[in-house]
Amino acid sequence: MLAALIAGSLFTRQLLWTPISAINMTDIVTNQFKMSNAEFSGTDTNGEPFEIRATSGRQEYNQPNIILLDNVSGTVTRVSNNAKIIDNIAADTGRYDRTQKTITLLQNVRIDSSNGDKIRTDELVIKL
Repeated sequence: MLAALIAGSLFTRQLLWTPISAINMTDIVTNQFKMSNAEFSGTDTNGEPFEIRATSGRQEYNQPNIILLDNVSGTVTRVSNNAKIIDNIAADTGRYDRTQKTITLLQNVRIDSSNGDKIRTDELVIKL
């Protein structure tokens, strides 16, 4: 019985002990939170729906109103000449600014619209 208690305490110490050098303090200090398979939707100032998805999202302590996104995709609906157009959007990265209500798509930005329009660029800002 005594041997089991001693062995158990040694085993527990080995499981709980983590060397400080193994902890990435820069990541802990920089990132307030991280999300996997992030998805959010809503309506823009014109009442049209939008939906944005990302494989990951993160927020930094020094920019609490900005959500940084990776592998962004989604749809944005807009009205042009009294016709609703759905834009399918995709980009390598993006930035959602909750205060300014904008999504900035960055790197390899692709937009394919239901009316046949296509846009390819390195940066595009969408005002919600």
